[in-house]
Amino acid sequence: MEESEKSSESVSAQNIADKVCDVSSEASTRRNDSVKSTQSKPRLKLFSKVMEKSLQWLLDNASFDRFSHYFQPLSKQNPQLTEAMHKQFISQLQTLVQKEIATVIEEGDLQVKLEELDKLEELAKDTPRSAWRPSGVPEQDVCSGLVSYYKKQEEYMRIQLKKLQKENAALAQKVQAGRENITHTEQRIASGVEEWRASLEDLEPFVLTLSSSENFGSL
Repeated sequence: MEESEKSSESVSAQNIADKVCDVSSEASTRRNDSVKSTQSKPRLKLFSKVMEKSLQWLLDNASFDRFSHYFQPLSKQNPQLTEAMHKQFISQLQTLVQKEIATVIEEGDLQVKLEELDKLEELAKDTPRSAWRPSGVPEQDVCSGLVSYYKKQEEYMRIQLKKLQKENAALAQKVQAGRENITHTEQRIASGVEEWRASLEDLEPFVLTLSSSENFGSL
């Protein structure tokens, strides 16, 4: 009875080990394909290497000794099964982490963004001046940043001031034109009143003549 149980356990352990080998080979194939696809993309290739080293560090820390420490009754009774479980755990952990990394690359659109960084770096090689870097003294870095900010604000205020001056000049011209129109209108009204008064003065002798002739006729 014990021999049959041991044989069944060894068969199951062998099956688990075979599955672990298949999964690990598939994961390594995917990883190799991803590395090949990133050979022409320096930053993405570097990112993949960093993630691969981080994953390897994680897998190295998940050693069999640590794994068996948390399964001491099982590891003492059946070390082969414990080893097979550890291999399966490592394989599944590796596959899940690689899937998460691929999801981050896809959702974050890292391929396009890292390619843009590569292009910017290539364009920056032709610039004579080096890019700004922090000096290590926070006060100086803050002051340098504020100076550039204040200069931009000053330039913006100058542009706005010029716009306001142009608008004020245009409004002043409109006001001056309105005043001139009012003055011309007043002058026309005054001249019309003078002409009306002059015409009344010319008509006054004629009216007096008519009134005297009417009085003579009544006599």
